[in-house]
Amino acid sequence: MRTTELVTCPRSVFDWLGPAGVRAVVIRWLRLVAADAELAPYLIGLDRPRLAGRLTAQLASALGGPGGGRAVGGAWRRLGLTDEQHWRVLDYLAAVLCGLGLPVDTIVAAQRAVAGEARA
Repeated sequence: MRTTELVTCPRSVFDWLGPAGVRAVVIRWLRLVAADAELAPYLIGLDRPRLAGRLTAQLASALGGPGGGRAVGGAWRRLGLTDEQHWRVLDYLAAVLCGLGLPVDTIVAAQRAVAGEARA
């Protein structure tokens, strides 16, 4: 008698989302930040496409994708955000990722990587 074993290929979140999906996450994330009345003024005059590109590269890496985009946590810090505001920016990222049904450990790892606290 022959037994059949299922072979599974573990896929990273990046493989599941793809580059376009990661960009969509970043766009949603930045829209949430821009819609926050307290955070929106910090985005005035900021090169948002450049920030979005850096965020996309960092998030892609954090989610198992290629590259190792530079940590962009400093980009948020250079805006003069308080610790509370910085955490709110990261909470908005968590909200978008949670909306995709990602596991909590993946969300936390992505937040840490983007904040520059750890590389995923």
